[in-house]
Amino acid sequence: MTAPESTSQQDRETQRAPDWWQRDHPHAAAISGFFTGMLFVTVVPGGFAGVLRLLVGHETAEELFPFVLLALVVPMGLLASPRTRRFGTYMVIGMVLSALVVVSVASLVLYFMVRRDS
Repeated sequence: MTAPESTSQQDRETQRAPDWWQRDHPHAAAISGFFTGMLFVTVVPGGFAGVLRLLVGHETAEELFPFVLLALVVPMGLLASPRTRRFGTYMVIGMVLSALVVVSVASLVLYFMVRRDS
């Protein structure tokens, strides 16, 4: 191998993205799991309620809405498998923190609204 050939090959290798960039980056599973958990808390119940309201009547949709809790099987399944345990852990953290923020903001808004009216 001559010197110009080896430098051009090295240039091509450095221009290419690293092999671990999307797949094995240390933070990829953590951050994607966290944001998946955040979306899971907001999108799944809302989507489930929307589909129920389209398919059945209002009263029936209210009766069937607790079945959205079956969606919690997904993160529990991710926690059970050793291969997806890290992603599942951060997904549950994202779900818990999102629910905590929603409940705390809603309670503060309700508190200030009641306090102002009385």
